[in-house]
Amino acid sequence: MPGIENQFATSVLGAWQGKLEFNRLLEEAEKLEKNGLAPLAAVLYQTWLQRNQTPYNHIALFNLGTVLFNQADLAGAKEAYLQAVKLAPAFVQPHFNLGLIHEREGNIDAAVNEWRWIDDHVTPNSPEHRPLLLLALNNLGRVLENSKLYGSALDYLTRSLALEARQPDVIHHWVYLREKQCAWPVYAHINGVGMELVRQSTSALAMLSLSDDPEAQLAAARHYVEHKLSKNLPRLAPTASYGHDKIRIAYCSSDFCLHPVAMLTAELFELHDREQFEVYGYCWTQQGHSPLRQRIIDAMDHFERIDSLTDEAAARLIREHEIDILVDLHGQTLGARANLLAYRPAPIQITYLGLPATTGLPSIDYVIADRFLIPEEYACYYSEKPLYMPDVYQVSDRQRKINPAPSRESCKLPAEAFVFCSFNNNYKYTPELFEAWMNILRRVPDSVLWLLADNPWSEINLKNHAKNFGIDPHRLIFASRVAPEDYLARYAVADLFLDSFPFNAGTTANDALWMGLPVLTLTGRSFASRMAGALLTAAELPELITYDLLSYENKAVELAQTPDRCSRLKAHLQKVKTDGVLFDTPRFVRNLEQQFKQLVAELN
Repeated sequence: MPGIENQFATSVLGAWQGKLEFNRLLEEAEKLEKNGLAPLAAVLYQTWLQRNQTPYNHIALFNLGTVLFNQADLAGAKEAYLQAVKLAPAFVQPHFNLGLIHEREGNIDAAVNEWRWIDDHVTPNSPEHRPLLLLALNNLGRVLENSKLYGSALDYLTRSLALEARQPDVIHHWVYLREKQCAWPVYAHINGVGMELVRQSTSALAMLSLSDDPEAQLAAARHYVEHKLSKNLPRLAPTASYGHDKIRIAYCSSDFCLHPVAMLTAELFELHDREQFEVYGYCWTQQGHSPLRQRIIDAMDHFERIDSLTDEAAARLIREHEIDILVDLHGQTLGARANLLAYRPAPIQITYLGLPATTGLPSIDYVIADRFLIPEEYACYYSEKPLYMPDVYQVSDRQRKINPAPSRESCKLPAEAFVFCSFNNNYKYTPELFEAWMNILRRVPDSVLWLLADNPWSEINLKNHAKNFGIDPHRLIFASRVAPEDYLARYAVADLFLDSFPFNAGTTANDALWMGLPVLTLTGRSFASRMAGALLTAAELPELITYDLLSYENKAVELAQTPDRCSRLKAHLQKVKTDGVLFDTPRFVRNLEQQFKQLVAELN
């Protein structure tokens, strides 16, 4: 190290005296960075830039910006990149990095402008800049998707794939964007991209809306694990029990906010028996504060923010707390931290609610289920062992707030028509299901279909699809997103909920049944295609579970033509709400705790 420091002193002196050539500057700075002395590399660049005026200063500024960026000095990096652009306006690299800084700072519009500058000024046939153009297009697709500008996001990713077909990560976002826009068929042709590659690149989450084949979903999950997760990480937790007086349960999630998982689980956290259990929450939620979030924080005995920790550091913190059972509420959904789980910070690790499919994660031991949700004959398609609940897999919150029911007029619904509704996210819709819905509307004159106004692209596409089936698009009525208490109130003015397939309603079906609205479901083989059926089984309404599209269609028409049947179903659901097992949250919690005690006992 003394030799490096002596060389640094010599290099700085040479830079100060204007005697350090540019190539030598690059060599010495790189050497310092490789030896963990990045701050000294920054000092060397800064000294050289103060004392030297050459045709290469813009490159030195860019390199200085990169060093500072890697040291988390965003302000210093931004200033260096701006100076580089000022000296050489056509210099592409600093534009890209400026976009990254703007995104880190939360200024998405400025980030988009930088990456669009690259798109406007770089030609695809430029070998030097082509990789940066691809990155810019992909980043534009990513941030615009996050901003729900799905149409533009899809355009950028399509152009990226046209330039370079073998980009599995881009393909999986491309597929998911088409699902979100109801752009059917989802698996469409892209120049140079083979259909087999498109299928192989489909994420586990996107697969839920495309197939009810549990074997295909297991393959998608394992593909993700094989290609995305770290291997051979050290196991942190012991295999034996810690022997605490109270079992330590931890729930980890980035969805402790206004999210469907949080809306289901809040009362679960509150009702755990504190005489026997100590409850931890590990959170990396980015969303702002809300009463629901505060309620969850208050329900935990210990609430830890781990968003600033690496996966390893977070795992070591969990191990330090000697957690007996770690319940991951993510699976492979947005915000998941699978590598954290791969460190095995707890002796028992369980997946629940986040991903309605197998995670494929070797670090997950169990999935909370019931025997309708995962029949024993399908358990072989799960990397986890089902932890069977006696009544129903899904917990419910009995404390949810509900506003008074709106009028049909205020919802733009016809006063006398039969109102079918489906407030699922639009990416759950498929062309086959939508055709059945159009057949139902055709067979029930003057009825309407009330849908979630998810995004303008899906709304346009769905109206066009309706036209193609000969249905007046005005019979599709779209409801904008509203606060949870207003959303729940809407169910009081609908007549029948039509479930999606193969990705059933989960929290949404729970909400509808809680509000006394019958849910007609179509059940398949996968976890996602059996969620609503599991709820209806617990509600003792097997007559609302169908197993093929024609039966689903016929049952919907039959119920619409005999309104007294729907009235009886609604009366039954009111009884279920007060006396049944579906919404008996204390019973659910005691059953779950019994399972947890058994798992810990088996460690000894």
